[in-house]
Amino acid sequence: MSTDLSATAPARVPRPVMSSGSLAVADGTAVDVARVSDRGARIAAVAIALVWHTAIGLPALLGAWSELAAPTVVAVGWLTALVVGGYAAHRLLHGTLPPVLPLVTTLLAVDTAVFAAAGERQFFAAGNWAWTGLAWFLVVVLWGRPIRWMIALSAGHSVIALAALIGHGATAPADLTRFTMYVYGTSSLPVAVFAGAAVISTLARDRAGTAAATLAVRAERDAAERALADRRTRLALVGGAAEQVLAELADGRADPTDPFVQRRCVLAATRLRRLIAESDDVPDPLLHELRAAADLAERNGLPIELIAIGTPPPLPVEVRRRLADPLAAALAAATGWARLTVVAGPDEVAVSLVAPDVGGPGTADAPGAQPGDPPFAPAGDDEQVEHLQERDGEIRWTQTRWHRP
Repeated sequence: MSTDLSATAPARVPRPVMSSGSLAVADGTAVDVARVSDRGARIAAVAIALVWHTAIGLPALLGAWSELAAPTVVAVGWLTALVVGGYAAHRLLHGTLPPVLPLVTTLLAVDTAVFAAAGERQFFAAGNWAWTGLAWFLVVVLWGRPIRWMIALSAGHSVIALAALIGHGATAPADLTRFTMYVYGTSSLPVAVFAGAAVISTLARDRAGTAAATLAVRAERDAAERALADRRTRLALVGGAAEQVLAELADGRADPTDPFVQRRCVLAATRLRRLIAESDDVPDPLLHELRAAADLAERNGLPIELIAIGTPPPLPVEVRRRLADPLAAALAAATGWARLTVVAGPDEVAVSLVAPDVGGPGTADAPGAQPGDPPFAPAGDDEQVEHLQERDGEIRWTQTRWHRP
């Protein structure tokens, strides 16, 4: 009685994503989300600084020109701040941070000169554009840096203003109170915008990272569940074939001395051994699975030579099965001797088996098959693996070949 033990090709199962890969995907997604969120905040900060400087600071400067102590110095400072802010804005909008030290030094020098040149009459007036405009340029220049830098430079801006106020002799309680109100009113909003943008970007990155990691873990779990279900199905198929042989032997319906029955037993044991080897964590899973089949054949008295050339690339389980199963079937039918060869490269893997052809010029799956031959996986091609076999009455040659798509 002939029983076809060739395993049905299972449905494709995605390879489970490794944990490191899941983390990399999550980190990449989080970085992308944070970059988009940060770019929107950069555009807003640049727009506020430049519009404030040109639409508010410039008219105020021109309107108070005659009342300024040194209007030319104030005007040059305004132009210098515009150049610094424009350069920093250009860097920010093109995805790079501006250099902090030279730009901050220039802005603080401009701040000192403008406060000194505004004069006592325009110190708290709109003509002294440094009160309101300079802090926004500090936001642009310090973008992406720690919040403590913004707080420290805002404090430095206030110290410069206080030194100028004292230099003008305006030390009355009313003047100092007015100074305190100006410091709070002109610094609180830029500092709040700077801190808020940093917090929003961080929250966006964290939430995106959490969502991406959750999806990656869920996908990994689903892939693992599908792989487990496929493995159980295949184990049931292979185990059922082994149980059938054992049941026939136990009932006396199969003769243990019959060569065909012996080959059926060897084939079932080879497939069980290869299925067990699939789950082993080894550097070269394909070679490990082929060695398992070769070891079993050698234990059954078959002299076998295994030759491996090159290192197989990482292959999905289903591809390894289609490469190894036809060879396992041919190996179970081999007698006398066998030579198993694996030739591997980055984009191709070929597995070949050469053995004496003692059964005649046919196979159980081909025209002219001998009734005593064990079943073979059908020769031909599928979407992933080519299967070729030839026999001439002296040598039987079986090969499976995988090409990278």
